[in-house]
Amino acid sequence: MSKIYPKVYFKNKIVDFKEANLSIANSAVLYGLSTYTVIPMFLSEDKKHLNLFKINEHFKRLRESAKIIGFNDFLKNWDQTKFISSVLKTIKSNSIKQDSLIRITLFADEILSGAKSYQVKNSLSIFIYQMEPLIKKKGANLIVSSWRRNPDLSIPSRAKINGGYVNAALMKNEALALGYDDAIALDYSGHVAESTVSNIFLVKDNCLLTPSDSSDLLEGITRKTIFEIAQKLGIKAIKTSIDRTELYLASEVFLCGSSMSIFPVFKIDNVLINDAKIGQITKQISNEYFKMLRSNNANKDQILSIKV
Repeated sequence: MSKIYPKVYFKNKIVDFKEANLSIANSAVLYGLSTYTVIPMFLSEDKKHLNLFKINEHFKRLRESAKIIGFNDFLKNWDQTKFISSVLKTIKSNSIKQDSLIRITLFADEILSGAKSYQVKNSLSIFIYQMEPLIKKKGANLIVSSWRRNPDLSIPSRAKINGGYVNAALMKNEALALGYDDAIALDYSGHVAESTVSNIFLVKDNCLLTPSDSSDLLEGITRKTIFEIAQKLGIKAIKTSIDRTELYLASEVFLCGSSMSIFPVFKIDNVLINDAKIGQITKQISNEYFKMLRSNNANKDQILSIKV
């Protein structure tokens, strides 16, 4: 298990991790009424700064999730300045000098309020933990899951609703039980959606392809960044419907996300991808991504740098 730093933000103040607890009768516990985001934080090359990746976009996505689930208390009482200040307080209350992940959860905070979020009080928690690879290999071995991604008309994947991740857990369980590292979800139309906790890209004819926004997926911040990197490198990138068999014929496949970073896929349903080697475009995208995240003079539009 990753190391969790001792000081956390919980209900408007910094407390010890062991003190940040919810009642067993809290709405978030009973019904999964919470949303979250994870901000990656990388140590710069000169080891003098911690670089927070796209914190403004993470706040925007948390607001969008709150809007979908109906957390109006948060929408009314939290702005970007208060959000960033709370994140910085949490970082500064801990001694952090390594790559880490910042987990921010917005949750329904009332006792026995029922299966609803309407007019329910919201609270925020923030904790930071050491970054470790989600898959401890050079490349992932994936299975296309027998479970389908929950559709937008049920629990929308574009909102990071904690309760919706039961769907991802079922897929991950299946993959692990069958000897795979992770799973790929199809939507109800049979098109590729995403992995359990990450978006997916494939390379075909030197072009980057990723499932369209309507494929019941999370419109990831790292996913969006890859389009920006591809444009900079002169690589064509397209959002489109992707069939299962297109995965088998791809010259390269990789996963991406705040916790996953960029991770190559070597095998899908026991079909080898690129002879189980990291592809050239995957390398280019990954190198550019980490160069940006570890920069000593980071782009202020992308990175918030904090002195260590």
